[in-house]
Amino acid sequence: VSHIHRKRLTSALKIRWIDIVHVISPQLFAIFAFATCGGYSGQLRVSVDCINKSDSNLSIGINFAYPFRLNRVEFDVPMCEGRRQERLYLIGDFSSSAEFFVTIAVFSFLYSLLATVVYIFFQNKYRENNRGPLIDFIVTVVFSFMWLVSSSAWAKGLSDVKAATDPDEVVLLMSACKVQTNKCSSVYGPRWSGLNTSVVFGYLNFVLWAGNIWFVFKETGWHKGGAARYPASSSEKQSLQK
Repeated sequence: VSHIHRKRLTSALKIRWIDIVHVISPQLFAIFAFATCGGYSGQLRVSVDCINKSDSNLSIGINFAYPFRLNRVEFDVPMCEGRRQERLYLIGDFSSSAEFFVTIAVFSFLYSLLATVVYIFFQNKYRENNRGPLIDFIVTVVFSFMWLVSSSAWAKGLSDVKAATDPDEVVLLMSACKVQTNKCSSVYGPRWSGLNTSVVFGYLNFVLWAGNIWFVFKETGWHKGGAARYPASSSEKQSLQK
């Protein structure tokens, strides 16, 4: 009996360690993905130099942030006509791709966290009737596909955000800048390193989840010998009950 106990305990511990490694990595990368995207805020600055210097504003700050509803970002600029100013808005709403990306990251993290708890504390329930591995396999395939779609959508959305917040494009929205005697220019543009990193983490999550498909598939009854990998034989059960 003690020999059987040791054999099954060693096998279970080995399986748990492998499973934990495969779910901890997606957790960490999911955190990095939604943190770098969902926590982003940026700023660009432009200048309007009027003929009448008293009407000029050489440092106009425009702030924007996740979820990138740029058409709600307002800013005031001089019209170079006395003290008159006009209120303008950036162009575009890119919240759908950004929120979709962050939503997938959050649910991916939550599922990985749940899977870790199940692997550690409910290993027997997980193996019961092969339902746990089958559900895990299906969910892993779905998340792999969703990571690919959301990362691609967000990569396109980020490209559009960059174009819409390009200071050289923003100055074209200002009526004062359409008069040749006024000088409009970019002071500095947004920093994109954080958002570029979010796209990289998105595709890394796809690679991780796609790679995990094979490991989860081996736990199912569809894999050769997968159904018989965990369950104890009837003779073992009888020995353990004695």
